[in-house]
Amino acid sequence: MGGGGGAPLSTARGHRDRRPARGGRARRGGPARGRGHAAGRGRGSVRYVTATDGTLIAYDRFGRRDGPPLLLVQGLGTDSRGWALQRIALGRRYRCLAVDNRGVGGSTNAPHPFDLEQMARDVVSVLDAEEVAAAHVLGASMGGAIGQILAVRHGERVRGLVLACTACRHHEWRRELLAEWAAAVRTRGMSAMSGDGMRWLVGPRFHRRFGPWINLLGRLVLQGEPEHFAAQVDAILALSDDVRFELAGVDAPTLVITGSQDMLTPFGDAEELAEMIPGARLRELRGAAHGLMVEQPNAFNRSVLEFLADVDARAAIR
Repeated sequence: MGGGGGAPLSTARGHRDRRPARGGRARRGGPARGRGHAAGRGRGSVRYVTATDGTLIAYDRFGRRDGPPLLLVQGLGTDSRGWALQRIALGRRYRCLAVDNRGVGGSTNAPHPFDLEQMARDVVSVLDAEEVAAAHVLGASMGGAIGQILAVRHGERVRGLVLACTACRHHEWRRELLAEWAAAVRTRGMSAMSGDGMRWLVGPRFHRRFGPWINLLGRLVLQGEPEHFAAQVDAILALSDDVRFELAGVDAPTLVITGSQDMLTPFGDAEELAEMIPGARLRELRGAAHGLMVEQPNAFNRSVLEFLADVDARAAIR
């Protein structure tokens, strides 16, 4: 949700950490420890990699085996199934690696607390396990914050960057809102997010069309355990706003996508983010809110594909 976790990103562009992560090679099947329910989802090739701190990270591999690699990182409380409406469109062209962030899906054996710096190292472990030197990165909301950290800390691993419904710093009202969400799920469970919380995620147009199903959608998307959801909130709130000063060093071609009705990360956040990254493009989807990849999947997918195709074409003629 537009933010991140961990220490301030004070690493200068010329001093990125270029050491490979210590993650092991990917393996199929369920994890050796933890909840381990990801392998039973029946949703493609789910694999596991050991992160730098020993946590098992699950990810779903789908799409063209010979396509350019595309790493997908979802937002708060959402696992890789949050990309359901992108699977076919993106998978036709790309070798997709959709990560379950620690705390959701098949990556629920992570010790608390953790931060977004560690979560960025998790996705590097996935790239290492897949022997991918550099990939396009698509991050949504909290995943967009992870994408920013990845582009700053490990810029050589990022070919093209798409940041959706995210921000490069916090506002006090958003800090208070996220803290309220964490408190609510700790006391009432994840059902606390299926009502009022969903009103922050989808816009009025989507509500008019699917109103009776909104709460069900919330329960389907946000299926994690309350303590893991709250730990992700803590990670988001822990990131210093100084991250935005590091974005001037990002040299990956970047697209920032926002919805015109996004209340959680409004247009001003996207505009600031695009201004901070040299040469970044800004795309607004009219009528969409924070869940723009669900509300307007065709427009979202088209924007991503057109941008990445342009990045690939420019790289091919260099």
